[in-house]
Amino acid sequence: MVFAAALLVAFIVLPLAGLVAHITPSAFGEALRTPAARHALKLSAITTTITLGVTLVLGTPLAYVLARADFPGRRLVDAVADLPIVVPPAVAGIALLFAFGRNGTLGPLLHAFGVQLSFSTAAVVLAQTFVSAPFYVRAARSAFAGADRTLEAASATLGMGPLRTFAYITVPLAAPALLGGAVLTWARALGEFGATIMFAGNLEGVSQTLPLAVYLNLESDDLPIATALSIVLVAFSLFVVAAVRLTAEREAA
Repeated sequence: MVFAAALLVAFIVLPLAGLVAHITPSAFGEALRTPAARHALKLSAITTTITLGVTLVLGTPLAYVLARADFPGRRLVDAVADLPIVVPPAVAGIALLFAFGRNGTLGPLLHAFGVQLSFSTAAVVLAQTFVSAPFYVRAARSAFAGADRTLEAASATLGMGPLRTFAYITVPLAAPALLGGAVLTWARALGEFGATIMFAGNLEGVSQTLPLAVYLNLESDDLPIATALSIVLVAFSLFVVAAVRLTAEREAA
């Protein structure tokens, strides 16, 4: 069993180690200073931050309603909220294009207001939100369902209204799980590729995020930039794993 376990660990570690060993520190720094790398880093930072903000604002009420409310069709809404997790990203991109593209369902209406979402930075945010928001909703839903309602009831008896109780009692109780879900959402948005390239394209400075920049530079045989950006994504992934584990340990304690 130890041997079998070691094989799987080696299978995971060796490719990542090979990625780091493939580039020297000087070449790594030089690659990150190129315009293509800087544009991809900046765009990914901006779009993932916006995506996380949109998810927190809209996902928190949805998670709370799914956890606490009982209404007709709740299970259907719950299933729909989880659906983007299992839908292939390329399919998600086509669906977004058919819904918000120039010739999509809402295309003429958006065009009437002078709005074009497809192949733009806004399309990147929409694609990232579609594929990543369910991770936060799942975590927040479980957190709100498991929060101690005795403390909420005590808060109500002390004269605190529903909104203040939610802000000062419910959210702090659910904070570890909410934080973990937010980190996973941000990480999923950062690594999004399929839906983004289908709906937003791969335009440098407009829709070319880190994963898309890795793909384009690999296709053009610019291995140093592709390798450097890949290492950056791996580093962020390690940060996410550490943050989620730390959050889980604090929640368990």
